[in-house]
Amino acid sequence: MGRVKFIMRTTGDLDLSEYFKAIPGVIMCCDVDHNAMHTFKASLELAGDAPCVHMEDDIILCRDFVRRVEDEISKRPDDVIQFFSMRKDDLEIGSRYINGGSFCMGQCFYLPEGMSAELLEFMAGWGRYKEHPTGLDSPLMSDFFKVKKIKYWNVCPNLVDHKIGKSRIDPRRSSRRQSFTFEG
Repeated sequence: MGRVKFIMRTTGDLDLSEYFKAIPGVIMCCDVDHNAMHTFKASLELAGDAPCVHMEDDIILCRDFVRRVEDEISKRPDDVIQFFSMRKDDLEIGSRYINGGSFCMGQCFYLPEGMSAELLEFMAGWGRYKEHPTGLDSPLMSDFFKVKKIKYWNVCPNLVDHKIGKSRIDPRRSSRRQSFTFEG
């Protein structure tokens, strides 16, 4: 496995200094046309074949974020890993594998070596953009995982939380999309 990349998708209108301090070598992928799917595509291109943690710029990191993420990856380097969730089972069951066809929440997740490039290829032929113009997590990624029969590991407690606030991707989304298990 190559060195894990950390790529943050950003609109560029927030103070990102905390991420530069907490994540050495983080790569910023800037939204240039206010299109979440174009920015996600650009982040997959930046990842190439490398194993990669993909993130959004509106997350709150746990203490010792990089060490804890790398520890989780070291246990399952060939699996998709989700570091943010809002599922009730997070409280009752904890960390577990989940059917990839139900993947949701693009705040912070890991794709193993080669998978960003594979998802990029899938994205080129995915025909649901008009129906889901901002659906990089659900349905794009969930469709990809369903076709590939991929399950993902959901980490609890979650290693990131979603900041409270109006979505810059879709302002109709709830401003209260927080983890049930995040422990700051």
